[in-house]
Amino acid sequence: MWRLLSSWRPCRDSCSEICFNRKDVMKILILCTGNSCRSQMAHGFLQSMDPTLEAFSGETQPAARVNARAVAVMREVGIDIASHVPTHVSPYLDQPWDYVITVCGGANESCPAFTGKVGRRLHMGFDDPSHAEGSPEFVDSEFRRVRDEIRTAFVRFYQSEILKEKFHEHAH
Repeated sequence: MWRLLSSWRPCRDSCSEICFNRKDVMKILILCTGNSCRSQMAHGFLQSMDPTLEAFSGETQPAARVNARAVAVMREVGIDIASHVPTHVSPYLDQPWDYVITVCGGANESCPAFTGKVGRRLHMGFDDPSHAEGSPEFVDSEFRRVRDEIRTAFVRFYQSEILKEKFHEHAH
């Protein structure tokens, strides 16, 4: 039987309930080439789903700032990424990560080799909305479409991967 998160407790050998895993902190790095749109939106969604996750985003070719349209469309769904800053991936290379996730084709093809421990490496490709051309309404609709695709993919990732690792069921 599922219980409220606040009633879950650390696992014990004699446990026969769904309970909180001993892993206290899960670290997730989201990579993109520019770190101004897709990785920042994914980072924002992960932080909003679970504040206990240590989510970071980095890029292989840093942008000067987070794309203003990405900030605006995330604000529409109640997530503020205005304080996020595009960061080069190099400070993260020697750190251990539970997950390293690339969110664009460029980063998947040129993702740096990590010298630290990487539990799982995943790729979730999304179109780059910053390359959309046309009327302001069309460009905004592309940012919303990509935002919604990222939300759907990262909710699925959170439910199928993160919760599976954070919570587990004992059968004693």
